[in-house]
Amino acid sequence: DGEVGEARRAAAAGEESGGQPTIFSKIIARSVPATILYEDDKCLVFRDVAPQAPVHFLVIPKRPIPRISRVGPQDTELLGHLLVVAARTAQAEGLADGYRLVINDGKHGAQSVYHLHLHVLGGRQLGWPPG
Repeated sequence: DGEVGEARRAAAAGEESGGQPTIFSKIIARSVPATILYEDDKCLVFRDVAPQAPVHFLVIPKRPIPRISRVGPQDTELLGHLLVVAARTAQAEGLADGYRLVINDGKHGAQSVYHLHLHVLGGRQLGWPPG
């Protein structure tokens, strides 16, 4: 059940509406430990605690946005920044042969934490189609 079960639990708890502290806001505040790979004034990058590939890290905005489907034109620069940081971190992590970027949205997208996050997975040949 794993990630899908977590997504169902989070949706049932009403977490998709945002406004509640998440594990990611606690990582940003340093009240929960994480292996941080990069940080600037807009975002934080850290290793996934349950990696699905040899290299698996998350890129999150410091400003809480619950879902990618909730972004607007005011978020364009931030979203671009997250992608640039993902690419630079992937390079620093040795993913020259490629990697996958994933954003889950909502219950059917298996989003388990309602704070926008970009998964970066690599270090092996990934299959297609995913899921």
